[in-house]
Amino acid sequence: MAGAARVVLEPDGDHDGERFEDVDLSGLNGWGSSFLDCVLERCTLDGTELGRARFVDSVLREVRGVGTDLAEAVLRDAEVVDARLGGAQLHGARMDRVRFTGGKIDYLNLRKATLKDVVFEGCVLIEPDFGEARLENVVFRDCVLRGADFARARLKDVDLRETAELEVTRGVDGLAGALISPAQLLDLAPALAAQLGIRVGAGPGE
Repeated sequence: MAGAARVVLEPDGDHDGERFEDVDLSGLNGWGSSFLDCVLERCTLDGTELGRARFVDSVLREVRGVGTDLAEAVLRDAEVVDARLGGAQLHGARMDRVRFTGGKIDYLNLRKATLKDVVFEGCVLIEPDFGEARLENVVFRDCVLRGADFARARLKDVDLRETAELEVTRGVDGLAGALISPAQLLDLAPALAAQLGIRVGAGPGE
């Protein structure tokens, strides 16, 4: 990859083969920009506007930020490695052949997003929102999903068996189409019972 990093983003920018390293992009507007074969490494993305941006054959490594806006962004053949983000907005985004490795993302908003052939490995996701999202051939491996929302999500071939922790606080019925382990089923039983309106109590004389 060649080319010097551009510190200044602008709407509908075109970035091909560029490397952004140790750059503070906080508060900048890169709405609708295209990143082809690019690397963003150790960049700060506090409040960065990247709505409808396209990341193709690109890597986001050790990026950090609060309130990063990636609404309706497209990520294709991309990697997100050791990201530390809070309140990242990815609602309506589309991801194809994307790998998330390591890192911690709080309050990830994936509402109405489409994820296909996506792998989450070794990630900590706190209160991720998958509401009304579509997930197909998605794997969560050695991940923590705490306080997840799957309300009205549509899942197909989603493998949750290898998650280190699976806590669903809303939309447990949205897990239809997911593959879980027997132990996870027991953990989810109270939420499933509540969803179905089943009351659990001791039998007569107990």
